[in-house]
Amino acid sequence: MRKTSVGALGASLVAGTLLLSSCSSGGSAQSADESGGSAGSSGEEITLTVATFNEFGYTDELLQEYMDSHPGIKVVHNRAALSDDARANYFQKLGKTGLADIEAVEVDWLPEVMQYSDLLAPVPEDLKSRWLDWKVQAATDSEGNLIGYGTDIGPEAICYRSDLFEAAGLPTDRDEVAELLTGDWAHYFDVGQKYVDATGKAFYDSAGAIAQGMFNQVEAAFEDPDTGEIIATTNPEVKQIYDQLTAASATQSANLTLWSDDWYAGMANGDFATTLCPGWFLGIIEGNAPDVTTWDVANVFPNGGGNWGGSYLTVPANGKHVAEAQELAAWLTSPEVQLKAFANVGTFPSQVEALSSDELLNSTNEYFNNAPIGQILADRASAVTVTPFKGPQYFKVMTALQDALTRTQDGSQTPEQSWDQFVQEANAIK
Repeated sequence: MRKTSVGALGASLVAGTLLLSSCSSGGSAQSADESGGSAGSSGEEITLTVATFNEFGYTDELLQEYMDSHPGIKVVHNRAALSDDARANYFQKLGKTGLADIEAVEVDWLPEVMQYSDLLAPVPEDLKSRWLDWKVQAATDSEGNLIGYGTDIGPEAICYRSDLFEAAGLPTDRDEVAELLTGDWAHYFDVGQKYVDATGKAFYDSAGAIAQGMFNQVEAAFEDPDTGEIIATTNPEVKQIYDQLTAASATQSANLTLWSDDWYAGMANGDFATTLCPGWFLGIIEGNAPDVTTWDVANVFPNGGGNWGGSYLTVPANGKHVAEAQELAAWLTSPEVQLKAFANVGTFPSQVEALSSDELLNSTNEYFNNAPIGQILADRASAVTVTPFKGPQYFKVMTALQDALTRTQDGSQTPEQSWDQFVQEANAIK
């Protein structure tokens, strides 16, 4: 099914991609021949494994393009269903055996990865200028080594069901919806309550999803940037968000757990009217609600702007084919290929060159009623003013907080009881 249209990438873009792949690894990929192939002079076939999760936009057709231009290279793509699954596998095997030649890393557990940066092959120096500065800084260790090839970033808009808005007497035009939702989180919840009062149905999908958006606007929610101390249980901003969110979710949330079967099904069933929508989320909605014709995207986000997610590709230093893996990782994160991944599933580029391209800015999304998704997400990216500090314990603390929210939405604990358990769990994290 056709996803996002980024104009005619065509033969000229393919040619540019192949040219870039032949030199993208700088001096690190010595086995590349003049045509861009990487099998070396012996002629043996090399298999490179790429491990990702959720959806990166690396279709079979895209990977075949690389194999066609690199005789002797076979690329095998293994995709975990959840970031959590990929994380568990990564840390179990890092520095040992069993990891793929290229391993994807999600931004929320990148700080944990940085503690083991010496176990990863650095990105060649000549590629560092490709990405946004903050994308590079987050994956650069104390020795100045960049250990991740940036894939996407996650500027957030609001996805909504126009048919459900119409049933509630709310505007349905995306510009009018953006105007309706402009304001802070309290305003978003006010609109949500009007929707609930009019329909008796949930306004948003999950307290956990909304929590991601809210906490990604806090500079230092869970850990002290200077000391590394966990401050989540004493930070008044954390408790304020928790209280505001659990109060709103009592009536406005569909109480669906992120990444659950019911959550996926809710996208098609009309179980909720809005959801926070980083670029990578577009493909998830379309993939799980292919027959729904009323999903749309509004150029707005509560409290200004926010970034949810974004990932990197890393190359384990003890892999069998490090130089060839570096070359493939460089190709997969090149401006041209990032545009193709965006066209496939909406993963928004982190490459400076891609971000300024007409192909991106003029792109529309057929599934989302031809929304000008390139311009919308570019605007949402420029609205981001906070890059939250995420230390080594961020993932564990956020998981504990998400569990606390889940306990309130399934009714197993009151918000007060669940907060008390969160405090105990967060304080026990080492």
